[in-house]
Amino acid sequence: MCDISIIMPSFNQAKFIKAAIDSVLDQRGDFEHELIVIDGGSTDGTVEILRSYGDRLKFVSEPDQGQSDAINKGFRLAGGRYHGWLNSDDLYLPGSFQTIIATFRDHPETQWLYGKVQIVNEAGVEIRKHITAYKNWRMKSFSLPRLLSENWISQMGVFWSAQAGREVGPLREDLHYAMDYDYWLRLGARWPGRYVDANLACFRWYQASKSGHNFSKQMREDLAIAVAHANGNHRWPILQHRLNRWKIVAAYSLIRLWPTSN
Repeated sequence: MCDISIIMPSFNQAKFIKAAIDSVLDQRGDFEHELIVIDGGSTDGTVEILRSYGDRLKFVSEPDQGQSDAINKGFRLAGGRYHGWLNSDDLYLPGSFQTIIATFRDHPETQWLYGKVQIVNEAGVEIRKHITAYKNWRMKSFSLPRLLSENWISQMGVFWSAQAGREVGPLREDLHYAMDYDYWLRLGARWPGRYVDANLACFRWYQASKSGHNFSKQMREDLAIAVAHANGNHRWPILQHRLNRWKIVAAYSLIRLWPTSN
């Protein structure tokens, strides 16, 4: 059994996937890790890039039922003690895995953890630092009501134990945008998330990206997920979430008018 399994869903991301793969394979430290790429049958040269890595990674290329289905396929193949997933246009920062492993080893009661994530543009230049600063402020103290009020956890900065993954089950495949938020709430209902005060990854924001193009739909799905998990309780956090939704939609609408280098 290796220490860390990373699942990378992908579909026609030849432009970015090599940088994403290298950010996983170049991690160094006293741990073993594996990368499993689940490709949805790309036709843009992605498969040729994957083949060029030989046995340094595992990959499957076949049609799937969407991102959640691809990720779940990957986790069924994963053999690591700890799991995470990285979209094929995002990046891990150097030293991230050593930080993650050290945290799990130093705090064996921890079932899942999350850390800071930078936002970068298509060229890999950091942008939206004000958004990053806001999320970093929100994430310092974990509680389930706090998470119900707003999804301040960035997906690529989260890792959890294989045991926790077995207990909470797979990602919901009926969700298109908020499957990660639903997963954090399921984890958070069982165990407190541990905050790691370190930059672990980079989220790549650009107009054609899933998040950059569909943030309004994502906010609606986030709210529906929060309401479902609250189950008639946590009325104040849900009211906060409703207000935060409009705040975020307004902010991102303005951001789309700015150059991505901001």
